[in-house]
Amino acid sequence: MKIKSLILGSVAAAGLSTGAMAADLGTVLTNLDVCDALGVSGLTISSDTNCLQITGGVSYEFTWGDYNNTDRYASNLLTGGTTGIMAPGGPAGLDLDWNSTVEAWLRFEASADSSFGTAMAVIQIEYTNAYTVVNEGTAVLGGVSTSMVFGVGDAYVSVGDSTVLMAGQKGTIANFDNEDPFNYLGLFNASIVGGVSGNTAFLGTGGHVIQVTSDLGDGFSVAAGLENINSGTAAGDGTAVGVIAYDGDTVDANLTVLAGGVLDGTIENWGMQAGITADLDMFRVRGAIAADNTGYWNALGSAEAEFDMFTLAVSGEAGAAPVGVFVGVGGSISADVTDTVTLNLGGRWFDRDTGTTPAETTWEVAGQLIADVTETITLTGELGYIAKSAPGADADIYFGGDIAWAPGGGFEASVGAEANTNGAYQVSFNASKDFE
Repeated sequence: MKIKSLILGSVAAAGLSTGAMAADLGTVLTNLDVCDALGVSGLTISSDTNCLQITGGVSYEFTWGDYNNTDRYASNLLTGGTTGIMAPGGPAGLDLDWNSTVEAWLRFEASADSSFGTAMAVIQIEYTNAYTVVNEGTAVLGGVSTSMVFGVGDAYVSVGDSTVLMAGQKGTIANFDNEDPFNYLGLFNASIVGGVSGNTAFLGTGGHVIQVTSDLGDGFSVAAGLENINSGTAAGDGTAVGVIAYDGDTVDANLTVLAGGVLDGTIENWGMQAGITADLDMFRVRGAIAADNTGYWNALGSAEAEFDMFTLAVSGEAGAAPVGVFVGVGGSISADVTDTVTLNLGGRWFDRDTGTTPAETTWEVAGQLIADVTETITLTGELGYIAKSAPGADADIYFGGDIAWAPGGGFEASVGAEANTNGAYQVSFNASKDFE
């Protein structure tokens, strides 16, 4: 029974029919629609039984310069390869690069009451249109590429409140929290894998899924699911995911276990990740570890101490990658110079393979200044030095900054520039607006 109908029935039974009182109650009851009853707010449309919540956003990014699309020390750090921050390229007079990317998303969540809790149908439509020119489109050392993707991201149904059943196309329930280092620059391997991760490329998650999550109370929750049902290969179909998590006042912890390719009755691969963070007044400590059946493992520890004007942070990582055992450390100090100005100073060091002679190490030091010029404008500047030892020795001084503008209404925009002593440079413009 609808809540509005129940209230109206009670009013009628009480015999409240005087003109003034009836008019006042009518105004109140008109506003108590199904969205109010379900606690759904924002941009909504309601019928007698369903509440449709609509959210979305649009973002635009433009970059121009001589950078040749080479990211600084990214993805090839563990396997070797080039190490420039940004590498200029192209024949003389034909060396400029640019990119223009539009992204948009629109999400619909239709909710209704059921005997088991809130029933939902979710559809998210996503659109990306990217246009890239390398070295002014020269055929040998560059080119022009255009990519456009328009499709459905999430498309699933769910039912329940404290215990929720979900099925369809959506992201994973795997919990990989408590895996990011506290120090300003982070750590090299953690930056590449997004925290702490096993070698889980073969353990597909999300996609076509059947999932159940349950809030047990007192901060504890559990989840289980069958994901990656549509992996595209029979042997890889079906990743079983199990999660235990705790979110308390001072401790946040999680454990995720994954088993891949279970639908054919044989577990081809498995992996796990666990993390914990403890807030101890002015101190915060974190630890995380991941491993899988290939022998890959990865561990991270981080600690942070917050004082009145500044914050100290140290972090370390170690693991076994395809090329050998790696280790890394980092540290930083962040100071609130004034109420509107923050200074970050940090460094990090990484040994790609501790068994290699001569050592293949990379290290970086940097400083960053963030200033809130007004309530809507923020200036950020950064200067750093990054170097790699032999083999393939390389070093760069890089510098850059941006102006970010957030006038409200969900609109954000920024203009930035960066360059390095390799001769590469880049200017960029970004604008975005989300709504809900």
